[in-house]
Amino acid sequence: MEKHTIIITVANRIGVLARIAGLLSSRGFNIDSIIGAPTENPDIYKIHLVVGGTEQRIEQVTKQLNKLIDTVKIVDISHKKNYIVREFILIKVKAQKNRSEILELINVFKAKVVDMTRTHITIDISGPTLKIERFIDLLRPYGIKEFVRSGKIAVSED
Repeated sequence: MEKHTIIITVANRIGVLARIAGLLSSRGFNIDSIIGAPTENPDIYKIHLVVGGTEQRIEQVTKQLNKLIDTVKIVDISHKKNYIVREFILIKVKAQKNRSEILELINVFKAKVVDMTRTHITIDISGPTLKIERFIDLLRPYGIKEFVRSGKIAVSED
């Protein structure tokens, strides 16, 4: 099953995100991530959605999403190269003994320290999904206390 990143442009109305999530769940889709946020136009929202499915199922649900009254435009950017896709993560890692090694990793990945105590370092990092995955994998041996990811967001290069 392939992952698809879909950008849905919608009218900024109450309940639009709930209607989209409801449509997807009623069709048996598991949502990997969903982010809704206003755009430069306060009347328009963009919803970035990551779901798994075959090309046919994604095409089918895209047609159904297009029928929702608040939908303005839908683009599946999964296989298009003219988009910049990023994720954001906040991650808290144990840092009692290996603090200098962790700080070195933070520097290499161009991440930022947002908080530091005697026992933990909290880091923020953004970038492509692969970069985020590698950063998490390299921090695991130090002891990840918790993390939260934004999910994918994207913008056209045009």
